Amino acid sequence: MKFFIDTADTKDIRELASSGLVDGVTTNPSLVAKTGRKFVDVVAEICAIVPGPVSAEVAATDFDTMLKEGRRLARIAKNVAVKVPLTVDGLKTCKALSSDGVMVNVTLCFSAAQAILAAKAGASFISPFVGRLDDVGASGMALIQEICTIYRQYPAFKTEVLVASIRNPTHVVDAAKMGAHVATLPPNVLRQLYAHPLTDKGLAAFLTDWAKTGQSILDDQPEERVAKAG
Repeated sequence: MKFFIDTADTKDIRELASSGLVDGVTTNPSLVAKTGRKFVDVVAEICAIVPGPVSAEVAATDFDTMLKEGRRLARIAKNVAVKVPLTVDGLKTCKALSSDGVMVNVTLCFSAAQAILAAKAGASFISPFVGRLDDVGASGMALIQEICTIYRQYPAFKTEVLVASIRNPTHVVDAAKMGAHVATLPPNVLRQLYAHPLTDKGLAAFLTDWAKTGQSILDDQPEERVAKAG
């Protein structure tokens, strides 16, 4: 499973990317607005930090303007994935851009029927929003299972399932069990994946026992022993 970071905060992206665990980034107008910076500048900086796909969303809702915006965003960097909404005009834009070789992320997916349409339109990624479905009493993970099952039946579909609106590590693990290709995580959820109280407890015990030995691994270097022996 690939991990994308769902943020436009370049400081967070740089820090998390240094772990080697970040395969891409997803943004949206709301996330970029929080930075107070020019949209194109933020996207360009993120693309320079992360070599994988960086989703940048169009702001228009009509086909002609969406296509113009999408082409403008695609010129920022080769790893831009143009993000379009799952509407009729969004799917038309997806088809046009994907035919030109541009990666497209179709977002705001809330049904398996919509996911089928996105795959037929040539989407690189489909973004089902699991957290938002959970919020209204539906099952977000059930939707992921449906989409993964359907896509597996049709090898011609090249669309990757990008699980979005993730709220906790359980969403990530469940999506991985179902075979979803990508999880896009807020920075705080990615950091939660590291955490387990038994890891902390075990490490504390090891460090306590090591301190009792009075040793330091760095005090006695192999090359120093060779020199002394000579």
